[in-house]
Amino acid sequence: MSGAFFHLIRKKDCKLIVIPAIDLKNGHCVRLEQGEMLKETVYSDIPEEMALKWYKSGAERLHLVDLDGAVKGRPINRDVIERIVRAVPIPVQLGGGIRDIKTVHAYLDLGIHQVILGTVVYKDPEFVIQAGKEFPDRIILGIDAKRGKVAIEGWTEETDISPVKMAAEFENTGIAAVIYTDIQRDGMGTGPNIKATKELAKAIDIPVIASGGISGIEDIEELLTIADSGVIGMITGKAIYEKTLDLSEAIKLTKKVEKNFPRQSSQNGIPYA
Repeated sequence: MSGAFFHLIRKKDCKLIVIPAIDLKNGHCVRLEQGEMLKETVYSDIPEEMALKWYKSGAERLHLVDLDGAVKGRPINRDVIERIVRAVPIPVQLGGGIRDIKTVHAYLDLGIHQVILGTVVYKDPEFVIQAGKEFPDRIILGIDAKRGKVAIEGWTEETDISPVKMAAEFENTGIAAVIYTDIQRDGMGTGPNIKATKELAKAIDIPVIASGGISGIEDIEELLTIADSGVIGMITGKAIYEKTLDLSEAIKLTKKVEKNFPRQSSQNGIPYA
């Protein structure tokens, strides 16, 4: 994997990136409808080819999810993940089935730039804090919500805690960002939950990446209006696979907005990619 370590932009940097999603199930690239494991659409039997396609379309980063791992609580699609990391020269973030420090170590050693912790954020917050301190800026929180409450275990269990309350517990712990997904909008093409995403971003000091519901360029334009609230990225899946959103066009749109802001550097002086 070539290139320097990629640092996520901070809230003050006013830069927003579009991140293509590659969800893995049984070694295939799939999309689920509202997180239902039985409601899947297979888009590719060779996920690394899909990764290359998004890279060639201008993607600066990829978002991978081991769906099987998320449900079973351990890495399942590791071989496919390794092939993707080797196939593209851009940062890859990964979530799904990461529940202990050994797995964090293994994935970072594999070449994953940042790991996403989901279920353990609720079940084992001390581990999350430990990981954040041991690997500052390399841990992302995955907070998935259904009807305003956090859902865990691959979206199969609902809790009674709000996304804002959960995220606030991890401020100043080395966490790079929070990915906020509205499950009821994921894969449905009904538009992102702008209100809830903005509320979360404004309530915490950690940068937020929006996920779920993006269906077209209009949604990109709408998310750009809340970039100054602390939203630094957006993850898109079904829209680019179903071709209701052109990834290259979306990236060009965000680049136009980015030109209006000065380029910033990370805390240790390295320019952001």
